[in-house]
Amino acid sequence: MATLDWNSLPRPIVALSPMADMTDSAFCRIVKSMASPVVFREMVSSEAVVRGNDKTLGMTGIHPAERPLVQQLFGSDPAVMAEAARVIYESHGPEAFDVNMGCPVYKIVHNFNGAALMKEPARAAAIVKAIREAVPVPVSVKIRTGWSDPADCLAFAPVLEQAGAALITIHGRTKAQGYAGVSDWARIAEVKRLVSIPVLANGDAHTAPRVVEMLEATGADGAMVARGALGNPWIFAQADDLLAGRPPREVTTEERIRVVKAHARLHVEQYGDPSTSLRVGLSQSKPERGVHTFRKHLSWYFKGQRGAKLFREKLMRVSTLAELDAALDAVSASAP
Repeated sequence: MATLDWNSLPRPIVALSPMADMTDSAFCRIVKSMASPVVFREMVSSEAVVRGNDKTLGMTGIHPAERPLVQQLFGSDPAVMAEAARVIYESHGPEAFDVNMGCPVYKIVHNFNGAALMKEPARAAAIVKAIREAVPVPVSVKIRTGWSDPADCLAFAPVLEQAGAALITIHGRTKAQGYAGVSDWARIAEVKRLVSIPVLANGDAHTAPRVVEMLEATGADGAMVARGALGNPWIFAQADDLLAGRPPREVTTEERIRVVKAHARLHVEQYGDPSTSLRVGLSQSKPERGVHTFRKHLSWYFKGQRGAKLFREKLMRVSTLAELDAALDAVSASAP
């Protein structure tokens, strides 16, 4: 099976961030169809993997078009995390694993997962070491600047490097901040100067120009794009354009609708048809179920678009691909 060598990848690395309920196989495939970023799949529970939960195991299926792919895990028990990585690797062979030590959501941190691990450096190091021993691919870690003190990362990052982490991604906010305030790019730059392994910067890169600004401000080896990619999978190709000295490509209404239709079909394939679904636990007997769950993407694709309020209500009521196509065709017909 293949592996991902972070040190040999061309710089800068521009990656799709793992986002719960969003960076599934369908979305990752759409992103990869336009550019070639490394994609991080949404986090899965190590405990659920080890218990053999069908829904969770189904979330780890990989389509060839997504590779190279990094599977993110969350958990707090080194042995369980290692076993979960082993199970996933033997089943699907992701090119790397990532450990979530940055999620600020209560249901994650109250079980000592996510950002809570920044308060336990020894446990965090043990997790990295255990996974490294269990699988033959790199292990990276996603962290924040700290729990409440934004200087926590200055002591925490070297611990992860010494434990064998191959790469660190830093979201420039503390757990206490959540997603409020601004991402502290200067702090990310400090960590980059402190460690010798690759560092990806994360936080507030919502547009392609902001991706370039973040890279320049942090000196990081790359950028990880999260919410900026929702409804905007073109951001990676646009960032590539800017980094190459070209004007960023424009997204016409026709192009937007073409991609939305393609994404919807991949989404329905994954969630609506049990014969083709990668996510076994969420597959349904009716394709309409896939259209229902796709509505969250529609709100992102048309957020801020001219005249969006006039057709958003109709898009949010679609229940079949035929209804979605008709609504999208109406959007196209009304475009200036």
